[in-house]
Amino acid sequence: MAGPKRLTQHDIAKLAGVSQATVSLVLNGAPIALARIPQETRERVQHVIRTTGYVADPIARRMAKGLNRILGVFTYEPAFPSEQADFFAPFLLGIEEEAQQQNYDLLLLTSAGVGGDRKIFSEGNRLRIADGCLVLGREFDRTELERLVLGDYPFVAIGRREDAGGPVPYVGGDYAAGTRQLVEKARSLGHSKLAYIGPKGPAESIADRWRGFVSALGQGVELALHIDAVNRPAAEILDAIAGSGATAAFFIELADAVRVEALARERGLEVPQDFSMVVLGSHIRAGRSPVRFTSYEIPREEMGRQATAMLVNRIETGSAGSQVLLTCEPVEGETLGPVPMGSTTKRT
Repeated sequence: MAGPKRLTQHDIAKLAGVSQATVSLVLNGAPIALARIPQETRERVQHVIRTTGYVADPIARRMAKGLNRILGVFTYEPAFPSEQADFFAPFLLGIEEEAQQQNYDLLLLTSAGVGGDRKIFSEGNRLRIADGCLVLGREFDRTELERLVLGDYPFVAIGRREDAGGPVPYVGGDYAAGTRQLVEKARSLGHSKLAYIGPKGPAESIADRWRGFVSALGQGVELALHIDAVNRPAAEILDAIAGSGATAAFFIELADAVRVEALARERGLEVPQDFSMVVLGSHIRAGRSPVRFTSYEIPREEMGRQATAMLVNRIETGSAGSQVLLTCEPVEGETLGPVPMGSTTKRT
């Protein structure tokens, strides 16, 4: 991966004012060897390592003492609370299956802070226990991503990420193409006025959906309503759709669609006879419904598997990794139908 010069042990030694051998002992030395280094010197070297984000060159580590055969897994949001479980579980399943196949253990990095303060480079982080790391999250810390790209530590992001001081190796879903395909399906059924319920970004996964949606407009299809947020009251969303004249509504989040569809039934509206609903594959917040929404499948398990395989290849060969987008296959569902007679959403 091309980019600015990466830090080496020699650089750390110069910054700390010690020899390279001292840096090597601090990073990899046994307790007996470390005991010969004054505590003040050890602390100075460790401070430089922490502040620069330096991680040991995996090739040098392999030559020196072999691999630990441990893969780190870091998530910017907690991986296991109930409201996130549906989102992260398939990724983790794919990661675990491929790690077993590759004969690696997994280390879930949980000492990285809580809530919005989760950091890969947190004080006392244990990245160096693992040979490389998989990074997941709806939004990444841009500064940390740049440090990863410019460092020597192997990592792979799950989900597309913009370049950050150099190319970011990732395996993601092609949300733009999947979304465009659904818009084109709606157009083929006669829908010309569409509603979009959800933000434009800033997370790449959200921005890609918006980009795919906008790219399919034109040719007689227009955006009649955009609610630039999620988790708005269902009545507010449904009233806005009815008032806009939109005949098909596209939802970023399943939970919003579930609440709006349930309220529509309470009001005597039928989906898709009175208006159509499409969900753009994402369900961060929990949402349950007997209705099978028209959508697309996000290949989360396969993303986890391929990202893990890419990471192992980076660790074992020193490769730069690549950028892969997997197809999001359409789900026919039962909520997208022909445009209603008269092309006007029924009001209550």
